[in-house]
Parts: sequence; C-alpha cells; structure tokens
Amino acid sequence: MLTIIYSYRNRDLNRLENSFNSLARQSVKDFEVILVDYGSEPDLAKNAKELCSKYKFISYIYRFAQYQPWNKSKALNSVIKDLKTEQCFVADVDMIFRSDFIEIAYSLKDPENITYFEVGFLGPKEDLKDLNFADITNYRKSTHEATGLSLFPVAALKQIRGFDEFYHFWGAEDTDVHKRLIDKGYKVDFYNSETLMFHQWHPSYRSSETKKLTKDFQISRIVQLNHQYLQNNLLKTAIEVNAKGWGETLLKEELQSLEKESVNLILNTEKRKIDNLLFGILPNLGNGILKVRIESLKKDILRQKLKKSLGKKVPEYYSLKKVNDLILLHLISYYRDFPYTFKIDDNLQSIEFALKITNR
Repeated sequence: MLTIIYSYRNRDLNRLENSFNSLARQSVKDFEVILVDYGSEPDLAKNAKELCSKYKFISYIYRFAQYQPWNKSKALNSVIKDLKTEQCFVADVDMIFRSDFIEIAYSLKDPENITYFEVGFLGPKEDLKDLNFADITNYRKSTHEATGLSLFPVAALKQIRGFDEFYHFWGAEDTDVHKRLIDKGYKVDFYNSETLMFHQWHPSYRSSETKKLTKDFQISRIVQLNHQYLQNNLLKTAIEVNAKGWGETLLKEELQSLEKESVNLILNTEKRKIDNLLFGILPNLGNGILKVRIESLKKDILRQKLKKSLGKKVPEYYSLKKVNDLILLHLISYYRDFPYTFKIDDNLQSIEFALKITNR
C-alpha cells in the first residue's frame, strides 16, 4: 500500500479538488491519501474536511496549529511517525497527476531508494477541468534542484526522525531530508523521463512577504535564514534531527489551556524591555505558562522622537513588526517543542503570545 500525504493550510479548495480528482482517475487504486490540515481557520477547515469526505480513499486529520506559523516538516512528521504502509509520497495541493502515476510509482518503489519527480508548471490561464496531459506541450519543467515531490520508504524516514522541524514558512526541508538519507546510505533518483504531474499556477508565496506587520504570520528574511541553515547542514554528517521529539503537534487540550490563561505580563515595545523578555525572562522560565501582551505605543514613540530631535535622552523602541520577528524567531528556534500560541490583534496594535514550559 502507498500512502499519499498532503500538508494543507488555508488554501484554495478548488485546486485541492482538482488534485483529488486526478487521483480518483488513477489506473491503479491501491493507495490511500491523508490530508493533514495544519491549523486552517475554522470555516476553511470545515470545508476541507467536507471535501475529503467525498472521496473514499482520503482521510482528513486536523492539527491545532492555527496560532503557530506554518511548519510543513512538523505537519508531515505528525503523520509519518505513525504510518504502517511501506511507502509514502509527499504531495502538494497544487499537483495534478497523470492517470498512471500510481502505477509508475509502484514500479519505482524500493526499500533502499528515494525517487523524486519532475513537475510541469502550468500557466495562469490553463483549463484544468478536462486536463489532457498529451495535449500540453508549452510548459516549464522543474529541474533536479526541485526536490519536494518524493516517494519514500517509510522506514527510512523513521530512521532519521523525519523532516527537520527547524524549517518554518518556506523552507528547504525537502533537500535537507534527501541529503540526510543519502548520508544514511540510501540512494536518491530524479525521475524526469516523462512528466507525470502538473503544477497549478499561483502567485509566488515569497512575493507576499512584506516589511509591514500583517495578520498573516511572517518573519522578514526567513527564506534566507532557512537557506543558510540548509547550507550549514549540507556540510555536516548529522543524520538524525529533532532531538526533543518529532511529529508532536499542539493538542486541543493544550491549546485550550493556553487560551484560558490570563495575561500575566504586559509590555510596550521599548527595546530594553523586549530584550529582557527574550534574553532574561524566557531562558529562565520555570514550569508553567507565561502569557505576554506587547502593545504598540505609536504616540509615545512620536513624542520620544521629538524629544530626541531636541537633543534629549530618550528610550529606544522597536517597531511592532520588529518585535513580531524577534519573538517568532525565538519561539521557532528555542521553544518549538513546547506548547505555544502567537496572535496579532486585528488592528495590528498588539501581539500576544503564550508559552507553556514543562520538564525543563
């Protein structure tokens, strides 16, 4: 049996339905699909679950990560660590599969080999309802550098403790896991003799990155950080990752506990206060929940700028966007294995996060 795993969050359901329909048309039916929803908003999660229920071969799993940044590695690992099938294919909601994809995947499966596949990128005006692979000739092909769509022996992934959960947002977890599997003694092959899947067009996610604070979780230059982290890993021979556990996501009960907790520390964006929070308070927390609200003081900052222009000594302040970046970086770097939530208020005037420390 082959398991196909989709990681999903707040995406357009039309493209997901297109992908599912292409699997429903497969010549070989001996496969299952698991869609792991990593914290979609309630309405989208409900609709995604209803869509999955229309297909007998699809199971829907929800992870309570709506107040945490996107982490594809953790989403995938939460399924992989309990998988019983021999092989799994890491899919993408944008993929449309040729009708013989499963048949060919079975011919390629090998307990010692990982295979990743060439992808054809469709344009924005391509008709997807009756997609005929043979009729499509004008498209861009992925190269061997695009490693995201891979067929794995499940045992191999378990041996190396899955995908590295350091990578958040847009990462390089796919290249990373290939490298560690090669170091473990497995072989990785690139299948490009023919195009077996097409990618539905969408704007680049990196183009949505902004220097301003938004309700959507973002960290400035996170792509560059992930890339540098990957470059360092490529020079090492470390095979296993996620030393404190892997595939462990926030439980519903843990989320409820964090939500019920009252705010016990209120700060403004003064630089020394934020620095003390990050480098003084957080590293020395004992067991329990810390819930912090950081409030923007735009009027005070403007007043301080005026005083500074007059030569008076004034406190230094971070922008709320800078506070966002600093706190999120600390959470994903040092506290990603602890229960936590992170929220930005609708008016973009405050940030609230809760962190539960246990067994430190």
